[in-house]
Amino acid sequence: MKRCRRIYEHPLFKRCMERINAKERDRKFCLHGIEHSLDTARIGYISILENGLPIDKELFYAAALLHDTGRYSGMPHHEAGAENARIIMPQCGFTEEETEAAAEAILGHRNQGSVSGTLASVLYDADKRSRLCFCCGAADECYWPQEKRNGFIRA
Repeated sequence: MKRCRRIYEHPLFKRCMERINAKERDRKFCLHGIEHSLDTARIGYISILENGLPIDKELFYAAALLHDTGRYSGMPHHEAGAENARIIMPQCGFTEEETEAAAEAILGHRNQGSVSGTLASVLYDADKRSRLCFCCGAADECYWPQEKRNGFIRA
């Protein structure tokens, strides 16, 4: 997990997290800081293990760490996050193939439509499962459609 540590220490990643935290300081809905990114990584990796999927742990963690880094940018956050992955990952020791796989998963993490068992589908599912919609105090005001909400505790 040395390469993921490098992502966490990367100046662009740190800048993204600082800007996201500042932008969401007074947000009452789900937040998108490091806690969410790590929750997404851990939930997704559990799914990878439980389902025997051939997805590398460090690659999945990298995609999860970077998937929301574009939230402050003013452009669609999945597009900005993929751009950030393409900048940060090679500088942290990931191959071109790994970088592109993560960028594609980040591009697809907002919409369910990826083939089941792929990096993109696991990232999508883990991102949604990390949310505690079933006990959220702002659920009545949330813009998320009911079918995307995490309405119960799931393993």
